[in-house]
Amino acid sequence: MSRRVTLVSLAVFASVVTFAPPAAARQSSAPGPHVAATAPHGAVPARAPDGRLVVVAAEARTPVRVDGALDDTVWREAAPVGHFVQSEPQDGQPATEPTEVRVAYDRTTLYIAADCHDRDPTGGVVNDIRKDFGNTDQDTFEVIIDTFADRRNGFVFMTNRKGARADQQVANEGREINASWDAVWVVRTRQTADGWTVEMAIPFRSLRFDAGVAGLWGINFSRRIRRKNEIDFWSPVTRAHNLARLSLAGDLDGLPALTPGRNLQVKPYVVGRSVRATGAGTVFGTSGDVGLDVKYGVTPSLTLDATVNPDFAQVEADELQVNLTQFSTFYQEKREFFLENSGIFYVGDAARSNNVSTAPTPDEDLLLFHSRRIGLREDGAPLPIFGGGRLTGRAGGVELGLLTMQVRSTDTSPNDNYTVVRARKNVLSGSDVGAIFMSRQSTDASGDYNRVYGVDANIRFFGSTDWNSYVVKTSTPGYTTGQYAFRTSINHEDDFYHGKFGLMSLGDHFNDELGYYRRIGARKWFMDTGIRPRLAALQRHGIREMHPHAVWNYYTDQTGRLIAKKLHTGYRFFFNDGGYTELSVNPVYDQIATPLSLSNRAPAVPAGHYAWTEYQLRFDTDPSRVLSAAFTGITGGLWSGTQRTVQLDLTFLPSYRLKLALGLSRTAAELGVPDSHFVTSLWTLRANYSFSTNMFLDSLIQYNRDKDQINANVRFNVIHRPLSDLFIVYNEQRFTNGLGVTPGRAVIVKFTEMMSF
Repeated sequence: MSRRVTLVSLAVFASVVTFAPPAAARQSSAPGPHVAATAPHGAVPARAPDGRLVVVAAEARTPVRVDGALDDTVWREAAPVGHFVQSEPQDGQPATEPTEVRVAYDRTTLYIAADCHDRDPTGGVVNDIRKDFGNTDQDTFEVIIDTFADRRNGFVFMTNRKGARADQQVANEGREINASWDAVWVVRTRQTADGWTVEMAIPFRSLRFDAGVAGLWGINFSRRIRRKNEIDFWSPVTRAHNLARLSLAGDLDGLPALTPGRNLQVKPYVVGRSVRATGAGTVFGTSGDVGLDVKYGVTPSLTLDATVNPDFAQVEADELQVNLTQFSTFYQEKREFFLENSGIFYVGDAARSNNVSTAPTPDEDLLLFHSRRIGLREDGAPLPIFGGGRLTGRAGGVELGLLTMQVRSTDTSPNDNYTVVRARKNVLSGSDVGAIFMSRQSTDASGDYNRVYGVDANIRFFGSTDWNSYVVKTSTPGYTTGQYAFRTSINHEDDFYHGKFGLMSLGDHFNDELGYYRRIGARKWFMDTGIRPRLAALQRHGIREMHPHAVWNYYTDQTGRLIAKKLHTGYRFFFNDGGYTELSVNPVYDQIATPLSLSNRAPAVPAGHYAWTEYQLRFDTDPSRVLSAAFTGITGGLWSGTQRTVQLDLTFLPSYRLKLALGLSRTAAELGVPDSHFVTSLWTLRANYSFSTNMFLDSLIQYNRDKDQINANVRFNVIHRPLSDLFIVYNEQRFTNGLGVTPGRAVIVKFTEMMSF
């Protein structure tokens, strides 16, 4: 049955791929990235000799008051740039609402002003004012700055109509986007009679660049008009990509030779805890701690971060997941120290900019460096970290990253040092080659170790095609063969077609103790391909784009024998308002060597070989609405039996200050043997309230019915100065099985103070 379904799926997909919209329809919807747009005031845009758009920064000779009013002298002197071009919905066409941007500078600061005109000034959408807000469901203005003009890496600064702040680091044009990167900067906005205005002040010491060298920086601006689901760019970017595509950015000219200053930041913290462990009786234990983070600009292009006795008490709790597979659950890194500048340490896949992939990232089969392996147990409980350091930046035209952390011993874990060294060199146009070394070295008498060595290359052809490959070798005492892994893939992505084809292999004794992976002794053959036609007739009926696609993964052992497969064949419809729906068929084959327990209320699945097919329906409504929903329904097989799975998320946005989200993941299954019926349910409730752009209250409550477990995490955060915080955190864990286990509770207060010199 599985083979017949697979052949039918292949035939259906092949027939879809042969379809292409009429030439006229394709031309009108996606004419290309550099279609000339009519300037809003008839001005001819300035261009560099290589054709890039240019904005010239004006010197501010009088103080700039950052209040969003745009009435300072420098804004009357600075030459504006405008005539933004759509990426969505009509790629290459002029923006429906004019935007004008000006750039200025003084000795210490870069200033950016934007006048976002709007014929319906009351029709703006604002849904969040918290730090690092989500930018997809509201009106935003964004800028990306490429200080080294390498057309690969940059800093992103975003705001919305209410002046919320979000900042990011972008590495390799979006292969790694670090949303947890934080900088000291100021933004103010104002509502006007014909739209809204933005005024940003970004200190040069918040950026990295070559000091004392006058020259061009890369820059681009983006504006989102959410009620139209429209995205506009100053330097045009195709809809297949996003702001991170720095190879399509323009130039920032007019800056003199600059210096970021001493760039020394010292951030001490003090934390106090009152904790009662789950089931530990009624006595609370109290404790306190102190620690220190230091950031120092060794050179204008190299930054040293050091930490002593780091503490991550304020980090949001991991969100529980229903796991019906044989593999451990993958959790993202959330700790600030490990997230900053993490892009330099990434080795892996090409960027996927258009957000249409429906399968888990290939990195979940092998993520070479997963920083959660440092200072965290498998269950997420923290291990004591004595301290460590990180050196990142550029030297001699090479991007460098060095990370070392020392973990203290406990009753169940030894003293270990973790070290990662990464180097990457840009070559050709948009390409790079690199090397990585990782080590886990015991510092006690055992001398136990694990080491990983590797090289990688990312080569771009013709702007839309990438070849990505790496080869790594591991070294662990007791093994002499099979300690290798490699991956190679070809990826093409444009407005109409995307395709990725490749091979990954992990040797029989591959062992990477700083990574995350699911199988060893396996080869993975993978394909991710589809088309994205847009038809004017469908757009008039609310459907912006269709996306028939296939994501197929085949796993074999090293002799070529099939050990698993996951074949996803789907058809997705994107709506004009930002919602979508998708139907898919997903044949699965897997085998397990030991019995697998899926629930405490059902017998384990016996070892053996299993094949089944899942049928899936997904539906997401417009996320910018006051009330939105995301639904996934799955029916069909599951291991030796059947399943009915429902995943539902409801989001309520009564104002830009308050967000309520209720989630349910429920699976009813039976495994084909007596007394094997079981139900797993996971409820999640989130509530977020923003008192201002510097004060937030967040809560996360989770109920796991299968484990009779309730977890609660409540955090209050005040940003009392830039990069300086007060956190008050309450955690509770309790069981509802009636066994009288005492709930675990903790109250944590943490205070940090950033001091710059």
